[in-house]
Amino acid sequence: MKAKDVKAFGTEAATAPLDQLTIKRRKPTPHDVEIEILYCGVCHSDLHTARNEWHSTIYPCVPGHEIVGKIVNVGDHVKKFKVGDLAAVGCMVDSCRQCDYCKEGLEQYCEAGNTGTYNSPDKLLGTQTFGGYSESIVVDEAFVLRVPENLDLAATAPLLCAGITTYSPLKHWKVGPGKKVGVVGLGGLGHMGVKLAKALGAEVIVFTTSPSKVEDAKRLGADDVVLSKDDEQMARYAGKLHFVLDAVSAQHDINAYLSLLRVDGSLALVGAPEHPLPVAAFSLIPYRRNFAGSMIGGIAETQEMLDFCGKHNIVSDIEMINIQQINEAYERLLKGDVKYRFVIDMASLKQ
Repeated sequence: MKAKDVKAFGTEAATAPLDQLTIKRRKPTPHDVEIEILYCGVCHSDLHTARNEWHSTIYPCVPGHEIVGKIVNVGDHVKKFKVGDLAAVGCMVDSCRQCDYCKEGLEQYCEAGNTGTYNSPDKLLGTQTFGGYSESIVVDEAFVLRVPENLDLAATAPLLCAGITTYSPLKHWKVGPGKKVGVVGLGGLGHMGVKLAKALGAEVIVFTTSPSKVEDAKRLGADDVVLSKDDEQMARYAGKLHFVLDAVSAQHDINAYLSLLRVDGSLALVGAPEHPLPVAAFSLIPYRRNFAGSMIGGIAETQEMLDFCGKHNIVSDIEMINIQQINEAYERLLKGDVKYRFVIDMASLKQ
């Protein structure tokens, strides 16, 4: 397999800062497209992986799975794309394509495990996959997405993870007109949940611990904002909500949010707290409530989400950074000091 050297930004160890690296990218095979990366979003998963907080990182590690760019090369058999097209890559770049889930368009739940955009076994090069903090990426066209032309490219990047992670459960649990929906936590995921649930026609109530986020939640489209530490405010929605999207990754009292659900209501966890969350049996049993989890979406659903965002002119609220600021951005991410997603201008890698 022919490969070429590409500039990237990554880390050699859990305790090392991210710095410039040289990685190998394969030459495009017949079904591949090569994408010059213009923008890459910064996801909390990038930080977890770079610092080996999930205890599975292979080094060197190049994070980044919210990728938007321009196609600069296509394989001989590529049908969907041509040179010059705008394209995007999300959290996965392959799957087995044979199992029931892959055949159902649920590649994210592939039985063999999907191939992550970074830190997964690279079937062709025999190394690990490297992500979007780099000049370019080569991906099978089946896992490449089209970008609606009307959307701001930089602000589109976070849709590839934060967008689909919130869109998929909202669609699965049939959020729409006549539904009351709670969004817990107003960060990178939560702010997208608010925008998407509102565009789907739901009544949206944001639950936050931060009084400073009340006005912003309303600006993003929330119909009401509840300070979750205030028992009286919480009581207003007890047993009233059809669906709750929980986007909090820190430890929190899940029972307080389950109690907001009406009969047959569902809470879907998309945040990933480090430790188990204790669930009381009587938070579920008396109202036949459901407590579920949800991952990203399949490729077809991710394209559907991008097209939906194009139609409704939805993008992420971003702060643009240069790649040289990534270590500082990680520290700010830990403090929640970003509204609401960092995006790297990859032109800075050429400096």
